Amino acid sequence: MGPDTTARAEIGVFGGSGFYSFVDVVDEVELETPYGRPSAPVVIGLVGDRRVAFIPRHGRAHELPPAQIPYRANVWAMRELGVRRLIGPCASGALQPELELGTFVVCDQYVDRTSGREDTFYTGPETVHVSAADPYCADLRRILVETCAELGIPVRDGGTVVVIQGPRFSTRAESRWFGSMGWHAINMTAYPEGHLARELGLCYANVSMVTDHDVGVEGAEPVSGETVMRVFAENNERLRELLFAAIPRIGPQPNDACASALEGARISP
Repeated sequence: MGPDTTARAEIGVFGGSGFYSFVDVVDEVELETPYGRPSAPVVIGLVGDRRVAFIPRHGRAHELPPAQIPYRANVWAMRELGVRRLIGPCASGALQPELELGTFVVCDQYVDRTSGREDTFYTGPETVHVSAADPYCADLRRILVETCAELGIPVRDGGTVVVIQGPRFSTRAESRWFGSMGWHAINMTAYPEGHLARELGLCYANVSMVTDHDVGVEGAEPVSGETVMRVFAENNERLRELLFAAIPRIGPQPNDACASALEGARISP
């Protein structure tokens, strides 16, 4: 079943842990995609004069663990509604001691440490190799970083997020290894969401919001789900403030590396 053609949106937001209420509802759309149903019905609302589609990636009751999130269905549903530009906030741990709790890391790189996730739309017979060299939209990143600075939100311009399988947290050895590589943030959901957006020619930016210091950071206590949720709840309002200020500044999709991702990527026999 295709989407209601009157329910369209320009910009999409994937909600993270605890961020399930984003906009006043204008439309709520039930979608079926070739990859099943999204995590929840898509809520469409207004931010300024922009129509924004929102999907809580874990489901409305946080019933979907990271590896069971239907990432392909979620990204496909956004495109079906007309979305060309996506923002993916994630609760994240810090791998470097200088990153304070509440810092927003607007990442420019990721490292994939997941396994077994459906991370492509091109499973044959068509063969497509989409570049992931610069995986996040430069224009969306710029808007988010500039808006954070104007609002006084602690922000790091650029950084590498390592995405682990979950639902367990890292061992101390794993965490020390990730930190020793110079990586900055760690979470369980930033992959394959961003790469799937690139495969469909959509713009995508990740905001990794630091809720804790990972266990391998010197002096850090073992992370718990309770701590993550408490700090995330304390900072939810700042995330909402950022998105409500940034979204009206987001223009139409330019002819950038995101929009042209499939050019030259297809392999013909």
